[in-house]
Order: sequence, then C-alpha cells, then structure tokens
Amino acid sequence: MPVPLAPYPTPPPPLAPPNGGQSQLVCSGCRNLLLYPQGAKSVCCAVCRAVTTVPPPGTEMAQLICGGCHTLLMYIRGASSVQCSCCHTVNLALEANQVAHVNCGNCQMLLMYQYGARSVKCAVCNFVTSIGASPSTEQKA
Repeated sequence: MPVPLAPYPTPPPPLAPPNGGQSQLVCSGCRNLLLYPQGAKSVCCAVCRAVTTVPPPGTEMAQLICGGCHTLLMYIRGASSVQCSCCHTVNLALEANQVAHVNCGNCQMLLMYQYGARSVKCAVCNFVTSIGASPSTEQKA
C-alpha cells in the first residue's frame, strides 16, 4: 500500500525586517558605521565611545570624500560646508548641478570644481589647471 507524502512544511515568516528596524549612520569620532534602533536620538560608539546625534526622521543625507584625508563624510543635504572629524578640513558641499569635472593637466587625476572657477589646484600634485584654457597657460604651483 502506498505511503501518503506529507506536504513540504511552510517556512516560518520572518520575525523582523532584514535590518531589524534599524538605521545606520557614521560615527562622528572614528568614522565606523553605526546601527541604531529607529527612534533613537543619539548613538554611543562601542569602539571610540563618541556620541553621535541622530538626524531627525526624513532628513536627506548626502556624502562626499574629504579633500584632506579622503575619508567618506556623511552630512545633511543642503549644507554648504562639512568639517571632517578626522583631519578637520572644511570641505565645500556642492550639489551635483553646481560642480564640473576636469582632468589635472599634470597627473590626469579627475578633479571636481565649482562652476565659474577659472582654475583648479590638484590635491595630489599641486598642479594648477586652468579651466577652458590651452595647456600652455597652466602652471605649476
């Protein structure tokens, strides 16, 4: 006599969302990624013990690379400048429609500059590239 086959058991439903109802931000001290429960006002880093304030819900965040130490910085969208907590460089925070790109006339590094600038200095080799000019008008700084 054939043995009846049992149906496959249904998998249990997930107990929590994939991220556990958590959000993330960058530590203001050591730049590690911190996870925190939704609704928290501040987060204490387990590595460096720095307390980082959580932005209000719905706040749009943006990112940029520090011009001094090349650390990824997160900031509230719309800020005009961002100070790096690692090297204390003050970085201009420009929206995408306010900047343009050019290759350094010396080392070919891709450089970003504000529209309207006449020249841009390379942070790698210190070469000054003139914007919209021939290579003969560029100079070493």
